[in-house]
Amino acid sequence: MSSVLLKPAAHPAAPSPGPAPAPESKTIRIGPRAHIPRRRFALAKPVPGGILLGPALLLLGWVIGAWANWIDPRVLPAPWTVAQTFWQLASDGRLESNFTTSAVRAGEGLAFGTVAGVVVALLSGLTRTGEYLLDGLVQVKRAVPVLALIPLLVMWLGIGEPMKVAIIAISVFIPIYMQLHFALRGIEARYIELACVLRLNYLQFLRWIVLPGALAGFLLGLRLAVAAAWIALVVVEQINATSGIGYMISLAGTYGQTDVIIAGLVVYAILGLTAEVLVRLLAKALLPWQRTFAG
Repeated sequence: MSSVLLKPAAHPAAPSPGPAPAPESKTIRIGPRAHIPRRRFALAKPVPGGILLGPALLLLGWVIGAWANWIDPRVLPAPWTVAQTFWQLASDGRLESNFTTSAVRAGEGLAFGTVAGVVVALLSGLTRTGEYLLDGLVQVKRAVPVLALIPLLVMWLGIGEPMKVAIIAISVFIPIYMQLHFALRGIEARYIELACVLRLNYLQFLRWIVLPGALAGFLLGLRLAVAAAWIALVVVEQINATSGIGYMISLAGTYGQTDVIIAGLVVYAILGLTAEVLVRLLAKALLPWQRTFAG
């Protein structure tokens, strides 16, 4: 009896649902018609005089407080009283003489401290031997407050101008060295490899790699150094000084002349703000390619 193989009946084919819908594409088109989302962040576009907004608001609050009698004139004289004191100090020559003395002290200390900081930072940042010999000494000095050195410098240099300029120079030296040394050590290895590929000599390496890479760090150190110079100036002009804005403030404190004290502090503030603006302009001129976050 022959066997017959029966094949199961084929079920009718179900209708094809068609191709599955492709998921929504979230790719971004690139081209002249591409949609550019609204920027959430902005690059810095400095407004001329923008740094003066804070001091201007402070002055406005001072004027309003004095005009409304919210501020006791024995504690803080009115702005017009301080302006009148300014005029009197300028008329009898005291303001000009003391201002010149303070500016010369600060300038000399800033110059000596900057040169010393740059030289030591280059020796320590560009050579391993220099770092081993110098960086530890600078870190030890950094741990010792400058004010703690005043008695020792008085014994060594006396109480004259050399001691005052030395204190300012030491105060300036630390921020210059720290920022420049950090910038030198922070130069990326790829730029050093590029210099090797291009077969640059040492002077070309310094000119095209080291200087542009460390310039931003140096300018930041200079900004900190300028502030340190003015702080040190205030301190040294309280130590057996016979001239300078600090001497004028100290003498006014002896006689209870609050308006003269405020006038001297305003001079310090103007000098510090002017120096900060000049350093910023210098940074803008030397780093035209640098664009920063503006918030």
